[in-house]
Amino acid sequence: DVQLVESGGGSVEAGGSLTLSCAASGYTYSSHCMAWFRQAPGKEREGVATIDEDGVTIYAPSVKGRFTISLADGRDTVDLQMTDLKPEDTAMYYCAADRIILSRALMASQYDHWGQGTQVTVS
Repeated sequence: DVQLVESGGGSVEAGGSLTLSCAASGYTYSSHCMAWFRQAPGKEREGVATIDEDGVTIYAPSVKGRFTISLADGRDTVDLQMTDLKPEDTAMYYCAADRIILSRALMASQYDHWGQGTQVTVS
């Protein structure tokens, strides 16, 4: 079974930085994408950033230039480095992974495997 475990959330002032990590296990890498999503209270879950097994990335326009997604630990971990954080970045952040094509990898409906989430609060 695929298991995803997030860590690294917390509270930070506007303009600050945080790095989220997602440790993945239980799947093979072929044709997989991993992604970070976020969901604020009362809002739909939205795709933030995604990366495929070759390291190709896509970002949501709202975070491009501020967030960086990367693979680490031999692709067992996907990190999300967040800089210049804004109050509107406040949300529960979720890691997701599945065997999908990159062009669909910011669509929450494409994923069956999710982590439990980690809270990010920007004041």
